[in-house]
Order: sequence, then structure tokens, then C-alpha cells
Amino acid sequence: MSSKPRGLRRSLIALGLAGATVVAVASPALAQPVRGHDSGFDRGHGYGVTRLEPGNLLVSTSDYVGTPNITAGQTQLPPNCTGSNCVTATADGSYPTVFNNVLSDSSFGVTSPIVLDELSPSGRQLGSITVPEVGGAVTSFSSKSELALNQSTSGKYVTFMGYAAPQDAVDVSNSNTPGAIDPTNPVPGSDYRVVVELGADGKFHFTETNAYSGNNGRAAVLADTKGLDELYTAGNAGNGSNPQPENVVLGAGAQLLSPSKLPESKQTPGLPTPVGAFSVTQLGDKADKIGKDTNFRGLTISNNVLYFTKGSGSNGVNTVYFLDTTGTACPNGVGVPAAGAKLPTAAVTYDAENGLTPNNMCVLAGFPTTTAKSDTDFFPFGLWFANKDTLYVAQEGDGSNTYSTTTNSYTDAASSATAGLQKYSFDNATKSWKLDYTLQSGLKLGTPYTVAGYPKGDNAATGLPWAPATDGLRNISGRVNANGTVTIWGVTSTVSGSGDQGADPNALVSVTDRLSSTAASGTEAFHAVKAPKYGTTVRGVSFTPGTRF
Repeated sequence: MSSKPRGLRRSLIALGLAGATVVAVASPALAQPVRGHDSGFDRGHGYGVTRLEPGNLLVSTSDYVGTPNITAGQTQLPPNCTGSNCVTATADGSYPTVFNNVLSDSSFGVTSPIVLDELSPSGRQLGSITVPEVGGAVTSFSSKSELALNQSTSGKYVTFMGYAAPQDAVDVSNSNTPGAIDPTNPVPGSDYRVVVELGADGKFHFTETNAYSGNNGRAAVLADTKGLDELYTAGNAGNGSNPQPENVVLGAGAQLLSPSKLPESKQTPGLPTPVGAFSVTQLGDKADKIGKDTNFRGLTISNNVLYFTKGSGSNGVNTVYFLDTTGTACPNGVGVPAAGAKLPTAAVTYDAENGLTPNNMCVLAGFPTTTAKSDTDFFPFGLWFANKDTLYVAQEGDGSNTYSTTTNSYTDAASSATAGLQKYSFDNATKSWKLDYTLQSGLKLGTPYTVAGYPKGDNAATGLPWAPATDGLRNISGRVNANGTVTIWGVTSTVSGSGDQGADPNALVSVTDRLSSTAASGTEAFHAVKAPKYGTTVRGVSFTPGTRF
């Protein structure tokens, strides 16, 4: 957590400098528009670093700096709730006990600044920048699925998602968006979701959207080659009753946005533009709750194809998907991309009976097709293609905090055979992907670790240890090395006895693997690149904008 006085911190945030080591506080010059977008903030003014250097890592984090106006035993949650939707806060705004409130208010969260750390590939801290709050974006501190980072197809930009909301706001991550109000949502507030672009020049650009009402945007990627200038996003929508309103369904799953040319204060987002649709009926299963089969988390573009992952929720299938623009790749809901496929530029439409149509998304052949209701061991998150025939998929773990005092471990995590980093190879004979092996060594799955300043002993609200343990991996990024190996950086997921495991201090780790291997050698092992820190969560990782391999 920051030791800066709160007033100074807010001033630095407004300049895009909070979290940095301030060498000289100077008034930043107004940045000139880039690509016609909203003028951004110059990263260099104030602490001596003028650009993000290609070849470094960019890591999205958030610091809990909030003092939300919550009084245990008095404050009613969610804010401005009415009637039976209200519950009484059980904890004040102090970290980490504030997140015990989620045990009674399932929508609970507190908005916090988005901090981007620039690291050398080995983990040396080179600088950091806080995304401006005013006219910018914040995150929800405990929302573990947020802040994935993706380089654009040109490599010139990095994109991610947040909220157009102030810091210290409560339950924003489950609020409606202004253009997609669900009257059954227990959180009555409304906040736009925001796509953030960051260039190598350190300037930010923001695009608001009405997508993901009732839930959150998780990832965004900019297609800025081959004549395109399109944003694709992944997330989830809905926090109310079934059936969900049309505009909420329109804002679910895979979305298409045009980067805005206006400052946020002048943007007037229209209805969401869904670009992809999937239904379990494609696999012969009974229809699920409309809009929930596309509860996507991971997102990437490879060889001109959009790929997504789904790894949570009780609807749909937890698996890896791709978006088929040809209409020929998967007539039965499973397949591989067709040769010469193009990225989508047109929206799917809404049908009152079936939700979004046509169903233009498919399960990637070789990955699970079992519904989430019965599949208990496949929880994919980030994904990275090392080449057209090698795919690494992060597996988060099941989130179970079952704990054994005998072994001093979280038993589900400790015994998982799937959590960690899975490597897949494409089989040309069967035209499908096959699992080669899962990398886990060094993650110490299920073993509690200590964090300086973090509570010891048990959380009285849960009766389980405060100490977190690694449960698997979330977002990842990678690099092919000249010696025939690859290095993959990943953000750890956690299990613990905290009220909300998404608020646990977690880590950035890396592992090196031989690209050609189809069997693990036993020498591959993860090591920490950025260690867990009190009051900080780590969310996403990519290379800095401008990096090309």
C-alpha cells in the first residue's frame, strides 16, 4: 500500500504518476492526440522515464488504497439498496477484513487504482504508472478476472478494461451500465465499462461501453493491422433474475468496439455490439440461461482468429473457443479455424427466444465439451500460442479452500493434476489439439505462504487461515527464445480463508520450457518474478507496447 498522503496520491493519479518514484513534480504537457483518440497522459513527466521500452514486461496490478465509507453493523449494502436486497456490513473498510463483507453481500467490491509496472523479463522494477482515475479508469480490487493485458496485432499498443468510476466506490463490478439497466440487479448503481489503450509513448486512450452490465469486462485486444482499427473484448454480463433484459444479453461475452476519438466526458456509448455467440445446444445439450454460455475470461488473436476461454460459472462449457467467420469450421459446435479466416467486423443479433444468433463460436477441437455442471477439473484462463502448432493454456484451479491442519495445506489445490500451465500440440492427423503435459513444479500448489504485514492465524469470519496458497495460473504471456525454448510469465491464482480470495496477495511467476518437447523433462520449474505484497494484487502480464519478436 502507498505511504503517500491521500491528497497527494489523488493529485498524482490525476497526472498518471501515482505509484512512481517522483523525482520532480512538474506540470505535464498536454499530450497530442495519437491515432485520433482522446489525448492521453505523458508517462515520462515527473520521474525521468519518457517511454516504455520494447522488450520489457508490463504487469497490471492494483493497490488497496481505499477508505470506503463502511461502518460494521450499520452500513447497508449494496449502496443505495432497497428492501430485501439490503444486507448489513459485517466489517469496516480496513484491508483485508473489508472483504469479509462479500460473505453477506455477494456483489461486494471496492474500486481501486490500476497500476502498471514495467519490469525487465527477470523481474527488475524499471518504473510504474497509475492509470488516471478522472477521465480514465479504475478496477475492482477483489475482481480476480480483471485487467488482462494484450498487445495489439501491430504490437504498438497494450489494451485492458476497467470502469468509469471513482476510487473507493462499492460494488461497481456488479453495477449496471447506463445503457443496459436490469431492474432486478440488487446493485442499483450504473457505471460504464472502459477499454484502455496504452502506447509505447506512455499515452492512454479510453473507450467507454455499455457492455458487461451487471458484471465485468475481463480482456481487450486491438486489431490495428490489415486495415482494421477494431477492439475485441471478453467478459461476462448479468447480475439479476432470469430472463435477463435484452440489452444485458447484448453486452455479454465477445464484443466489438470502435476506438473512440473523444474524451470520456464527451462519449455517449450506444448499445453493446456482440460479435460472437455460443450455445450448448450446438453440442446437443439442453439450453442454458441465455447470455451465460459466453462467460469469457481469456482472449487472444492468433493467425487472424479470435480465441476465448471460459472457466467459471455453472452454465455453458469450461473450455477453449474460437470465433468462426467462415460458417464452415464447426457444423456441430467443435472444430478448428478454417484456412484464410478473417477477423469479424459484423455483429451478431438478438433473438428473444434463443438470445444471440447466429452461433458463430466453436469449441476448439481436442478441448472439453462437457458442461460446466458436470466438469470439475478444467478451469482455463489465459492462453498463448508459441506457434501455430503449440498452445499454452493457464489453468486456474477450482478455488476450493478445503484445508487440512494435518498437512497444513489446501487439499484440492495440493492434489490437482490439472492446475498450472498446460501445453498442447496440434495433431495434423486428427485435426485436433492434444495435451502434452502440465507444468506445476515450483508453484507449490496448496502450500500456504506468508506475506509481510498480512494477518496470521485464522480469519474469524471463515474459520480458515488468512495465509493464501497458489491454486494455479490466470493470465499469461510468452516469448520464443533463440535457443529453442520458450519462457512463459503467469499470474498466480490463490485459495485462502479470506472473505474473498480475489483480494489475496498473489505473484507473477515464470517458467522456461523446450518448445519442441511433447513430454516434460522434469527440470522445468516456476520461479517468482514479482513476489506477493501486502495490499497489492497482480492481474495481467504482457510485453510492453512496441515489442515485436
